[in-house]
Amino acid sequence: MSTLLAGDIGGTKTLLSLHSTGDLSTLASERYPSADWDDLGTMLRHFLQSVDPARTLTPSAACLAVAGPVQGGRASLTNLPWQLSAAELAADTGIPQLELVNDFAVLIYGLPHLQGRQLAPIRDGTAVVGEPLLVLGAGTGLGVAMGIAGSEGLQAVASEAGHGEFAPRTAQEWKLKQWLQHDLQLERVSIERVVSGTGLGQVARWLLASRHPSGDHDLSGLAERWRQGAPSTHGERADLPAAVAAAAAAGEPLACESLELWLSAYGSVTGDLALASLSRGGIWLAGGTAAKLIGGLRSAAFGSAFLAKGRLRAVLEDMPIQAVLDPAVGSFSAACRARMLVGCDTVPSDT
Repeated sequence: MSTLLAGDIGGTKTLLSLHSTGDLSTLASERYPSADWDDLGTMLRHFLQSVDPARTLTPSAACLAVAGPVQGGRASLTNLPWQLSAAELAADTGIPQLELVNDFAVLIYGLPHLQGRQLAPIRDGTAVVGEPLLVLGAGTGLGVAMGIAGSEGLQAVASEAGHGEFAPRTAQEWKLKQWLQHDLQLERVSIERVVSGTGLGQVARWLLASRHPSGDHDLSGLAERWRQGAPSTHGERADLPAAVAAAAAAGEPLACESLELWLSAYGSVTGDLALASLSRGGIWLAGGTAAKLIGGLRSAAFGSAFLAKGRLRAVLEDMPIQAVLDPAVGSFSAACRARMLVGCDTVPSDT
């Protein structure tokens, strides 16, 4: 049986899984604390041996998604002292085709194959086969990647567009930017300082500081603990963005205003990046906030800002936008890429 190895390699945890080539069904999976291992090669050999002690099974290909930049088949993890080489890992494991891909860029390979409960529609449109794809992920930061069709199939293009300059469109956004720059003592304010899960918390902090400087709002105490990285009253790390989203759902005015401003900024940035990439193949919103804020992403706050590009509005109108709901999309996408490496790219069944 032909099999594929997929990996999601992070500084805290590493997820390894073995898949069948045909339908990408999961044959085995394991989660490892990354810091417990001296190197990735040893971990990979342990996983393969645990799946097949006799070592009669060698994956036909492997794709390992890495939390860090990848260049020339080599990668350094952002939060782990591992130096990875695709060639060395392939020789170490005996896997004939092994590729390292940035852990956000790898999503590009899985997006065309997501189905059913893995997705939620945000804006209707018509995806054009062969045209560029765009994925944005608002989580702790803002991940951005594009997909370009080539002679060997879809190719992911990593990007640091989330670190571009945040461009205020209104007097309110200008005041927010000025406050962030002063409060966080920044030389410049990047897009992800606003358009990210963390950014939603920062927007709320600005409104709280502006409207309730004495700290008399129900969210004021939590906002200060979150700023300091302190635990909440329940012992977990304070989570201001989640509290703002929950308060907005309950109709609390300041939280509603925070969320609307954030959604508008997110929509505008999505429109800017869609124009930059001409992503007529479709746009996907991933990251930790997408599945939690489906209603907000479908609202006029996001949609109107997405389209508000003057003469270029018509370019965006037919671009479909979907939210990614599947929390295992990283491993799934790595498996999709591994299958491409062996020359197979049929659409798997809904998993």
